[in-house]
Amino acid sequence: MNEDNSHREGIYIYCLIDFKEGEPEKNFGPLGLGQRGDELRSLSYRDVAAVISNSPIKKYPVSRENCLGHQQAVEAVMKEGFTALPVRYCTIAEDEEQVRKILKRDHERFKDLLRKMQNKVELGLKAIFDEKLIYQDILAKNQEIRLWKEKLTNKPPEKTYHQRIEVGRMVEAALNAEKEKAKTVALRTLKGLAEDYVVADNYGERMLLNASFLVDRNREPEIDKKVDELNESFEQRVKLKYVGGMPPFNFVCMEIDLDVKGVELDAAGR
Repeated sequence: MNEDNSHREGIYIYCLIDFKEGEPEKNFGPLGLGQRGDELRSLSYRDVAAVISNSPIKKYPVSRENCLGHQQAVEAVMKEGFTALPVRYCTIAEDEEQVRKILKRDHERFKDLLRKMQNKVELGLKAIFDEKLIYQDILAKNQEIRLWKEKLTNKPPEKTYHQRIEVGRMVEAALNAEKEKAKTVALRTLKGLAEDYVVADNYGERMLLNASFLVDRNREPEIDKKVDELNESFEQRVKLKYVGGMPPFNFVCMEIDLDVKGVELDAAGR
């Protein structure tokens, strides 16, 4: 997409949804990307629709604000009860006719994916450990480390350098073991309730798990309860940050081929 096209108007595609054939198009409000107040709306072909808004044909910067705007548009659609297939950020067609041709060309593929993702949502879970509390727990449980710490407490650091290094290694190994144990427990508890899950890279030294789960909407209350139980079992040593009901960006993100040469529509746009 060339920058010199930015003065032209196009159609931004946010996601794909199931749609009742013959129903009036749906308006989701002024949620279009770019803060112009463009209406977020459906554009259907038979029983599949793209959720779109008017947009300049340009390459939107990959900023937190823009990515969040794209995500919030898809979330607004899902809040209306639709199954949504998120489309790759900054997918912009020339016009509505091009969008309809895409829907016609890929109709069966889109329908198949919509069936697979029906009633599915994404849940995000981040686990953050409290190093001080886990350290206290290690001292309480590990007699060898505790005795070594007590032995070295009143001795000159310069005369116990190697012993202190060894104790530090023991503490680090115990700390890593506790973190891995907490991560394993959290994953084992939740992945059995999910259709699928992915584990992303951690960020920050205190994070021990950054995972997303694909679940059926009907199981959300059950998973909410499990997360509460996990939080209680960790006794503040590990704190869980949990977000539910999100679009399944980590499990499906449609890359759409905008080239529709050879695809024809009839007079009714079919």
